[in-house]
Amino acid sequence: MAPRTAKGNAAKQKPKEEQREDTLQAVVLTDSYERRFTPFSLERPRCLLPLANTPLIEYTLEFLANAGVEDIFIYCGAHTEQVEQYINSSKWKLPTSPFHTLTLLKSTATSVGDAMRDLDKRDLISGDFLLVSGDVVSNLAIEPALAKHRSRREKDKNAIMTMVLREAGSEHRTKSRGRKPIFIIDPRKERCLHYEEMTRRPGRGRYVNIDPELLSTHGEIEVREDLIDCYVDICTPDILGLWSDNFDYQTVRKSFLFGVLKDYELNGKTIHTYIVRDQYAARVRSLRAYDAVSKDIISRWTYPLCPDSNLVKDQTYRLERGKTYFEDGVVLARGSVVKCKSIVGKNTSIGEGSTVGDSVLGRQCHIGNNVIVEGSYIWDDAVVGDGSVIKQAVIANEAVIGRNCTIEPGALISYRVRIADNTTVSGDSRLTTASPPNTDTSTQTDTNLVGKGGEGYGYTSDSDADSDNSDDSAHLIYKHPSATSSASSVSTIHPDDDTGPMYVRDSSRRESFISDHSDESTAQNRDFHVEATASILDGLSKGDSPDVIHLELLSQRLSANADDHMMRAALVAAFMKRISNMTDAGAGASEAVKAVFGTYGDLLAKMGIADKAAEEKADQVDFLALVERECVGRAKGESLLLFVAKECYVLDVVEAEGVEQWWVAGAGADEGVRRLVKDFVEWLRTAESESESESESEEGSEEEGSEEEEEEE
Repeated sequence: MAPRTAKGNAAKQKPKEEQREDTLQAVVLTDSYERRFTPFSLERPRCLLPLANTPLIEYTLEFLANAGVEDIFIYCGAHTEQVEQYINSSKWKLPTSPFHTLTLLKSTATSVGDAMRDLDKRDLISGDFLLVSGDVVSNLAIEPALAKHRSRREKDKNAIMTMVLREAGSEHRTKSRGRKPIFIIDPRKERCLHYEEMTRRPGRGRYVNIDPELLSTHGEIEVREDLIDCYVDICTPDILGLWSDNFDYQTVRKSFLFGVLKDYELNGKTIHTYIVRDQYAARVRSLRAYDAVSKDIISRWTYPLCPDSNLVKDQTYRLERGKTYFEDGVVLARGSVVKCKSIVGKNTSIGEGSTVGDSVLGRQCHIGNNVIVEGSYIWDDAVVGDGSVIKQAVIANEAVIGRNCTIEPGALISYRVRIADNTTVSGDSRLTTASPPNTDTSTQTDTNLVGKGGEGYGYTSDSDADSDNSDDSAHLIYKHPSATSSASSVSTIHPDDDTGPMYVRDSSRRESFISDHSDESTAQNRDFHVEATASILDGLSKGDSPDVIHLELLSQRLSANADDHMMRAALVAAFMKRISNMTDAGAGASEAVKAVFGTYGDLLAKMGIADKAAEEKADQVDFLALVERECVGRAKGESLLLFVAKECYVLDVVEAEGVEQWWVAGAGADEGVRRLVKDFVEWLRTAESESESESESEEGSEEEGSEEEEEEE
């Protein structure tokens, strides 16, 4: 029996409910029990694959540390020994670790359901706990969601789980293109009533089956397809019993969530939602999501989880211009170029005339002369020969690409594969040197794929099309461009919306400013919006001068050929995000608006509002419309809109005519967010009317005076 400590005795003396409040536990599922990352996951656990040159599980553990979790249980699946070795040698096992305990659980589970039933048998969970996947990347503050969950739980013991979801538009790049999760929600109680997954593949049904009783028993429901499910759940111990009682539950959403909601009349259990609108949360559930989240990390949407935060103890990344990150010891030969949004690891060398852009290079990589690397991920110790071209591919550790090779978009080249000189690797290739799982048979090199003198063979698996894996999971690039949103989708998308190309309309609430459509021009506009907004927000957070932010914006505008509307949209999004951050930290709404717009309001005049002399105040109307859009759905959004309108009027960013034209143009819009600003508009109208009357009176007085002077003469 373990010796009692003072800390242990104190804990034992606390009431059970108080212990539950004090200690927050978390269960991390490092294995998804899927094969989305083959062939890489044949040799290495998915949670240890490098994301922006940092093991994926580091982002998850950083999130949990920031959430105040004390006890963590890491469920291992495939390659348990590698996970155990990594965790035991990491900073999370040091005395300075923020975790009180970190326990690795070994299991023979073959599904999430098996793991949850095993967890129930172990009797380790003492209170509310977080259930997260080992591939979560998030900077959100969990405390508000946890407080809501606990408050709801005190009133209703049947409220067993709260799902943390992120609002991000219907076509955000981190969302799957093959499956679309649909949440039916009661917005008044934040309760999830129904869950279903709708496929977007041609020829498949695109319908959601809603029980008619839900429509009759709930005064209001929302059908939400614009949510990113990052698999962060706040759970009570009760859910473990439900998993154990039903062996048909194998997956968290498609079977467990669907089943519990469907059987509400039998079990009486309710599951609720907490929707995040301003912070980042995503799950690296597929190779396509890997690419999207990597770009978000490089663009600093995940701040402070960025490369230059150096999450791993021996990292030395520094941020340089154009969102490029370099570690110590990088060697760049004469004439080599590293373009924007790239990461280069320690002791990597890039030869003469080579170009690297929008890519991630690991440590100790050797890139030869006259090489082109675009949109690709090259992991540690890889070698690329002279004259080769690699576009939108993944090259794993110790792989060797020969001279004058072409790696086509979408190719996956696993550990220690060797590609012979002058070889072209097609985009649908998945090459590996590992033996197939659960077999002792060796494989022979396929020279048709790797060339004469190469090493490796093409990996295929009959399990790739399993029920929860039938999407874009096995490829870095989505292979089904025809399977996009259509008129039969649950939500209606307005392609003719003139408010700007980076927005997707949502009739009930504010859209995320990183929503996107699928066409190429819109994707470019979205990338500019993401990059520019992140750059502005970074400058605001660091307190950079308006001139510094202005110069950075000018360079981005020129490189992207951005128009005035795009500049206004980025400025407004960054300003409102900064104001939200300040109010979350305790500042008053009025105080935050004055601090941001008072200091940086001139940027709007310089970068996007230039219609002061015109009768039609199109720029001002567009600016106020963007502010209004950002306020819809925010806490105290109506107050923020009022304070911004007032402050911009005082600073002469907008004029009374501009406010009036915006008000008239938006007649019939969301009256809730306009509720408070209505009095300000009326005041402006009265002030303008009085000003005109005074002017007329002064003119009349001057005319009478002139007449009197003439009579006297």
